[in-house]
Amino acid sequence: MIDLHYWPTPNGWKITIMLEELGVPYNLKYVNIMEGDQFKPEFLAIAPNNRMPAIVDHEPADGGEPLSIFESGAILQYLGDKYDQFYSKDLRQRNNINQWLFWQMGGLGPMAGQAHHFRQYAPETVPYGIERYTNECNRLYGVMNKQLAEREFLAGEYSIADMAAWPWAILNERQGQNIDDFPHLKRWIEAIGERPAAARGQQIGQDYRRNIDDEKSRGVLFNQTAR
Repeated sequence: MIDLHYWPTPNGWKITIMLEELGVPYNLKYVNIMEGDQFKPEFLAIAPNNRMPAIVDHEPADGGEPLSIFESGAILQYLGDKYDQFYSKDLRQRNNINQWLFWQMGGLGPMAGQAHHFRQYAPETVPYGIERYTNECNRLYGVMNKQLAEREFLAGEYSIADMAAWPWAILNERQGQNIDDFPHLKRWIEAIGERPAAARGQQIGQDYRRNIDDEKSRGVLFNQTAR
């Protein structure tokens, strides 16, 4: 059995989508990031970066002690290997998937997250920050749109790369993007949204979602230091 430490955000949705696609049982453990659950010692023991999602696999393939993994991309790779789905063992296709997975982890996710921050959560309007990250999201959407012009999914076949990118792309309006400018990307967003498992995964915990509109939540989520 797998424990999933989760909150309904794009990074959390990646893993609920994957687990729903796999059709395997898992225990959902909510980490209320608005209240600071991510800083509790028991969570830091499995996710030292104080960010969810994280998993604990109580039945790892080596038969050893429970295995904990943090970072959504690493979790997707682990689950893909464990269940031999959505993550090819073919050398070339596996590296193709890896490229787009890391592209999301290093590019789309962080840039879209900053666009969300400066466009919606910053306590004061910062025109340079808004323009910088809105434009970078636009560039990245163009990259995806071009990639999807000649293939159904980012790496050809539906894979963990798509599960990583889709949760961020569905929030395109919050990033200041007009999805009609990217017809191939729009088709891809709609196609994945029609997958029952993806739709289920994205809806898990929706009742907990709310706007970050109070000082306490802002203090927990933003401007943290090493201390």
